Amino acid sequence: MKKSEKSRSPAPRVWVLCGRKAGDNTQLQALAEALGWPFELKKIYNRKFELLANILLGATLAGVDRKRSDRLEPPWPDLVLTAGRRNEPVARWIHKQSGGKTRLVHVGRPWSPPENFDLVITTPQYNISGRSEVMTVDLPLHAQTRESLDELRGEWMTQFSYLPGPRWAVLLGGDSGPFVFTADKARRLAAWLNDRVGEEGGSVLASNSARTPDTAYKAFLEALDVPVYAYHWGSDEANPYQGLLSVADRFVVTGESMSMLAEAAAAQRPLYIFDLSDSPADASQSVDRPWWLVAHNFRFKPLTHRLAMLIAPERMRRDITRIQSALVQSGVAAWAGQSVVQEVQASGGKGLDYAVEGVRQMMNREKTDKV
Repeated sequence: MKKSEKSRSPAPRVWVLCGRKAGDNTQLQALAEALGWPFELKKIYNRKFELLANILLGATLAGVDRKRSDRLEPPWPDLVLTAGRRNEPVARWIHKQSGGKTRLVHVGRPWSPPENFDLVITTPQYNISGRSEVMTVDLPLHAQTRESLDELRGEWMTQFSYLPGPRWAVLLGGDSGPFVFTADKARRLAAWLNDRVGEEGGSVLASNSARTPDTAYKAFLEALDVPVYAYHWGSDEANPYQGLLSVADRFVVTGESMSMLAEAAAAQRPLYIFDLSDSPADASQSVDRPWWLVAHNFRFKPLTHRLAMLIAPERMRRDITRIQSALVQSGVAAWAGQSVVQEVQASGGKGLDYAVEGVRQMMNREKTDKV
């Protein structure tokens, strides 16, 4: 055996903590696969009182439903990848059980101070940049490329070939923070698509998501008068999301969904952002009333978001218009209802490769510190 082979360090053992949010899980798995190290997916289910337990107890499993969740036991991993509020205490508990040897990488916005992690990989919507343990990527992490989608295109075209082109993939998110997806907004989107598709021909391939209100999706589909395929999230039908990304000639994505925007941008097709705010980029559609006179703003999510923006620590606040504006200004996307994508610009900058390099440098730095 060669000397270099004897001295070569074994690959780190990696755990990926998966929660209930598909967007978080997608980012974590993309990062784990890109790192190229062996990894295990650890599915974590939470109890109803997890928020209270996590706030009061910090590094704890008190908010975890252990009977349903995957086992967490030695040997402890060298690296834990986590995202979202619910699994933060779990990652920190693992770090504690390992005697501080397990390194923690958090993707997104941490609820606890960033210094509780070895690395935080975040996006521009959050106010936590400028710290030594924080790196910022342009968009949420994902593994989609035009090349990988082209490999799938032929297979999925057999399913959607009955629909005329150009095919518009419409990816609908829903209620999030200050954004409320109402039936009126859904009908407005359908009217715009009726005009565009009716003008140049084509069809709509629509998909809702876990956050899409049923009333909004129903109103959207009922208002369409063009050829349409509609997937209903949670139905018995296999989720065609990858297929929609691969066969679409145009995209429309609701603007509150950063993950869907990032993956649609990677498809390198004309991309339109449908603004779910009450003051959208298309000023003619704005709600010309103070927020407290708009009934849907008194739902739980909009109210708690406004409260958080007023009293929460700076690192807990977010402004997704930073990402939306960057996509529009760079030519990667345009606002639905306001403008037309003339020439597709590939999204570039700091993405998955940049994040992978950041994690590798962090792990190498830790090894060097121990020598």
